[in-house]
Amino acid sequence: MRWKLLLARPSMCESDGGSEFGYIVKLIEKGKVTIKNIERELICPACKELFTHPLILPCQHSICHKCLKEILFFTLEDSFTDLGSESSCQSSPRIRIHSPSLDRIDRVSRSGWKRNSLTPRTTIFPCPGCRHDVDLGERGINGLFRNFTLETIVERYRQAARAATAIMCDLCKPPPQESTKSCMDCSASYCNECFKIHHPWGTLKAQHEYVGPTTNFRPKILMCPEHEMERVNMYCEICRRPVCHLCKLGGSHANHRVTTMSTAYKTLKEKLSKDIEYLISKESQVKGQISELGLLIKETECNGERAKEEASYNFDKLFDVLEERRSAALRAIEASKNLRLEKLHTQIEEYQGLLENNGLVGYAQEVLKETDQSCFVQTAKQLHVRIQKATESLKSFRPAAQASFEDYVVDITKQEEILGDLSFYTSGKCVDVPEINEEKSRMYNKALICWEHLEKTDSADTYILEYRKLNREEENVTWQETEACSKSKVISDLENNSSYAFRVRGYKGSVCSPWSREVILHTPPAQVFSFLFDDKCGYNSERLVLNPRRTSVESRAGFPLLLGAERIQVGCYTTLDYIIGDNGITKGKHFWAFHVESYSYLVKVGVASNTKLQEWLHNPRDVTSPRYEQDSGHDSGSEDTCFDSSQPFTLITLGMKKLFIPKAPTASKDSANRILPMPSCIGICLDCDRGKVGFYDADHMKCLYERQVDCSGTMYPAFALMGSAGIHLEEAVTEKYLEYQDDM
Repeated sequence: MRWKLLLARPSMCESDGGSEFGYIVKLIEKGKVTIKNIERELICPACKELFTHPLILPCQHSICHKCLKEILFFTLEDSFTDLGSESSCQSSPRIRIHSPSLDRIDRVSRSGWKRNSLTPRTTIFPCPGCRHDVDLGERGINGLFRNFTLETIVERYRQAARAATAIMCDLCKPPPQESTKSCMDCSASYCNECFKIHHPWGTLKAQHEYVGPTTNFRPKILMCPEHEMERVNMYCEICRRPVCHLCKLGGSHANHRVTTMSTAYKTLKEKLSKDIEYLISKESQVKGQISELGLLIKETECNGERAKEEASYNFDKLFDVLEERRSAALRAIEASKNLRLEKLHTQIEEYQGLLENNGLVGYAQEVLKETDQSCFVQTAKQLHVRIQKATESLKSFRPAAQASFEDYVVDITKQEEILGDLSFYTSGKCVDVPEINEEKSRMYNKALICWEHLEKTDSADTYILEYRKLNREEENVTWQETEACSKSKVISDLENNSSYAFRVRGYKGSVCSPWSREVILHTPPAQVFSFLFDDKCGYNSERLVLNPRRTSVESRAGFPLLLGAERIQVGCYTTLDYIIGDNGITKGKHFWAFHVESYSYLVKVGVASNTKLQEWLHNPRDVTSPRYEQDSGHDSGSEDTCFDSSQPFTLITLGMKKLFIPKAPTASKDSANRILPMPSCIGICLDCDRGKVGFYDADHMKCLYERQVDCSGTMYPAFALMGSAGIHLEEAVTEKYLEYQDDM
């Protein structure tokens, strides 16, 4: 299940002085500090204290520099020391976090992956402000700007609170005097005497910039985080961040649209000023709306209490009915129990009479002592009948009553189902049952569950999606639930190689729909491995076309092929054009998926080691000899016909909407059983530790073919295309980021 930061929220009215923000709030309440009500904008979402050296994240939220470092550090530390368990940061009172899942650790640490120089190492950070994952890029924390504007506003806020508590001189001998000014160049505060001593007239220090007493010493010039010796002087309109001239000349912003800093400053300031003026002009309207909301709050409180009373009354009526039925059932059970016990006690007394010198047997023994024949016969006749009945009862023993109360088990199945669907009654309103769309839903690095309403009725306002892992050992696994405001939801932290059941229900106001039909989906057999097509190593730009994102590749037959065919009189055999992933794998178990276009003539997919790739890419095969045609059968080294487990590669063939399973040495010549329909999405699972590679129908996570492979080197995803063909990498399931409108 996806993990969240559990942020410690210190009380805003602490009396122990431990919270600076709480102390400042107390001063405001006492009237010692006069400042606008902007406290909410000045609090770090992680530590819930005033910002300290805030950094701007890519999602435009700010966070303390120390909080950012602690979250990243303790995320990794807790992950490797106590996986899957809760842990808290004992050394720092600022934050408290949960240990993340293996998926989160893998995305943060990238352990077990070997990237080449063309693809930068990135860091994923969970923003505590918007609760979304943001990519900090190759430089991580070092690539973020300090929010000096926010830092200055926070310092003004602090200064308002320090009106009652002066800033002391940093250079006075004890006891220090109250400072009167602070030097921005020296980053220190001085009293009048110390300032004259350390900034004498006629020296360079006399030209230092000084302000009123402060503890906020910000640099005069904003420097580029990527080129630390360069100051920012341009504004990237695509990334919406300041950049330097080196970023534009040959850096990551080379192809982006930029403008001068003065133009960006003027444009943004004008827009911000206009927006602020508009808000100020609508002050009376805002006050009216606030008053209206205040009335709605009171009305909501009254109506809520009234609704609670009515609901409580109705449930009390149900409780009375249940209590009445309960009492009747218990009385019936008690009566049956007493009757049975009475019969069993009577039977026990009768059988006790059969014991020697006791009851009937004792009486019969006394009758046998009678010597008068006439008296004996008179008494023994009736006694003999009783003895015979006791003997027959002893031979065919049967309890007078049963101990089982099976007939008194209360069946509440229907009632439980009815009570489970118990909801508020609203006349004329109903919510159609949503149904999960299995075609749109998919399981990859995360689960994307989509649903829709089959009937054209009003859709629900909110939805509750429940899911649980199907476990053979545990029959009754608790459902986990999550709320969604749209008709789709992304779920993180699902276990690999597992099956999950999903169901959804809709809510419209106080009315809810029944649960949808349960849908079972399967997670990938291993962690999803992320890579892009490598546009450098062995890439043939004449016959292969990559999209700008390097997630799709197509092969095309251009003029070079036509010119080559013109010179050949007897037959023409084209070569395979190889392309590989830009990430290598050295250990662990990884899975990736892709789509092969249905029009593709011939495509080979699989894995290969770095040494084998060098052989393929640097020793191209003859385009005219049938010996080297991949599927001609003449090449003894054909990739998909070699079953030597020591080979450092494995490729299978796809094409013409078919998937061809490699032929085993002992298999029959009939190839019908080796030809399968090509899945719409193909997956590959590489287990370096076990030396195995498997090929999957990724739509159903079903293994179609598996074999041994030598993983002693660095393994890369490998693809080969011939003729007209196309491959598209499966896109990772990601949370929707907050969308920001362009400011320029």
